[in-house]
Amino acid sequence: MNQDLIDSLRLVVADTYAVIGQTHLCHWNVRGPSFFSLHTAFETQYNELFVAVDEIAERIRAKGALAPGGLAKLAEMSGIPEIGEDASAQDMVKHLVTANEKLLADLKKARDAAGECGDSESEDLMIARTQVHEKTVWMLKSYLE
Repeated sequence: MNQDLIDSLRLVVADTYAVIGQTHLCHWNVRGPSFFSLHTAFETQYNELFVAVDEIAERIRAKGALAPGGLAKLAEMSGIPEIGEDASAQDMVKHLVTANEKLLADLKKARDAAGECGDSESEDLMIARTQVHEKTVWMLKSYLE
C-alpha cells in the first residue's frame, strides 16, 4: 500500500464531501432572478458528487485502507471554508468555483501519486473526476461572465 496515494485519495474524499455540502447549501438557499437555473444546476451537481464520493471511498477500501468519515473530520481535512447561508447567488457561484478548484488541485495530486506507484485504476478514476470538475468550473465561471 502506498501511503502517499492513500493520503491523497482520502483528501479527495474530504474535498468532495465539502463540495457536496457547500453545493447543497447553495441549492437550498439560492435566491433571485437565477433561482430556477441555479437551484437545478446545484442539485444536479451534488447528486453527481454523492455517487462519485462513494466510488472514491470504495477505491481506498480496495487498496486496503480505511476511508475517512464524520463531517467535522472531513471539513477539517479539506480545509474548504463554508459559505454563509445568506450569500447572494453570485457569491455562491464564486465560492463553488473556488471550492471546485481546490478539489481539482487535490485530484491532480492524487492522479500523480497513482501514476508514480503504477496504480492505473486510481489514476483513471482521478482523471475522470478531474474532467467532471473542470467542466463544472467552466460552467460556473460562464455563469459569472
